[in-house]
Amino acid sequence: MKKLVLLMIVLTLTSARVLDAQEMAGAWQGTLQPAAGGPALRIVVQLSQAADQTWQARMYSIDQGGQPINGAVTLQGAVVKIAVPGIGGTFEGRLSDDRNSIAGTWTQGASSPLNLVRSTPATAWAIPAPPPPPTPMAANANLVFEVATIKPSSPNTRGQSILVGRGGSNLFTTTNTTLNDIITFAYDIHLRQIVGGPSWLESDRFDITAKPEQQGIPNVAQLRTMVQKLLAERFGLAFHREKKEMPAYVLTVGKGTPKLTNESGGLLPGFGGRGPGSIGVQNSTMAEFAGFLQARVLDRPVVDQTGITGKFDFTLAWRPDVAQVGPPGAAPTQLPPDVEARPDLFTAIQEQIGLKLESSRAPVDAYVIDKVQKPSEN
Repeated sequence: MKKLVLLMIVLTLTSARVLDAQEMAGAWQGTLQPAAGGPALRIVVQLSQAADQTWQARMYSIDQGGQPINGAVTLQGAVVKIAVPGIGGTFEGRLSDDRNSIAGTWTQGASSPLNLVRSTPATAWAIPAPPPPPTPMAANANLVFEVATIKPSSPNTRGQSILVGRGGSNLFTTTNTTLNDIITFAYDIHLRQIVGGPSWLESDRFDITAKPEQQGIPNVAQLRTMVQKLLAERFGLAFHREKKEMPAYVLTVGKGTPKLTNESGGLLPGFGGRGPGSIGVQNSTMAEFAGFLQARVLDRPVVDQTGITGKFDFTLAWRPDVAQVGPPGAAPTQLPPDVEARPDLFTAIQEQIGLKLESSRAPVDAYVIDKVQKPSEN
């Protein structure tokens, strides 16, 4: 008799867990007061279960527009966890006994309460129509900038950026970038692959605003072609290539399945800094991610050998070298305790996205500078 009662209890608990999962599907909504201040934001989270039984979330901050943000869901009994790698955010909450509310916390740098309630047709907040997708530049477009302004950066400018589409346009802009920065971007190479040239290539900093001749947002190849032409025309850049074997990093798939579940759409990748040793990656191929690592993080070229196709969103957080923190030339500062506790970059890449980064040697192209000059007048 005791065995029968125990079996019935186990079956009852198992049924309850399954029921919780089944009843998670649908739309949930709540108001978030950002930790940094400002107006409260209405949040809508749509939870659904895929054919493979995994859970997915589509999150909307409806006071900031109708653009959905994808998230990955984990259910542990009554605890609901949502990771939103595209914006470096996480939600963790507990489902109420009546299964109509989730009391939780939203964390994006700082933490704030976010309590969600199940919405009904009568109570659901309207989700704005998403912005129209950007119009791509024509495949046969004339790949030149119609006009370009190049000026020295202010010595007080902090940080750097290379952007396309600022303000809804198709402008190409850089802020506080050296000519070496722009060359590495234009040719998708590491700084070590640039050989020769005057010292000002790595010391003088420029702000560039350039308007393409053609309408639409360029893809990566189109953009790099236009920047290459700009370097030749305005900086008189000329070089030749030589094959050299040098130290490099190789990016491969680690043990198990890569943790890259949030595939996104769009034309260009995005790499947004989220403080020391933390980036939000959006709409990036593995080759583009390798290019970012070699251009902004690592001290040698990075070769993509993952064989992974597609574009993905994810967040990567690691413990950076203290010399990489702070403005260029400044004395190293101590890392904050939460950053100091993170794994190193190699471990973070393996644990957080399921890839492997290893030191190696590889033959790469060296770009030997033959001619270059400070930019011509605007």
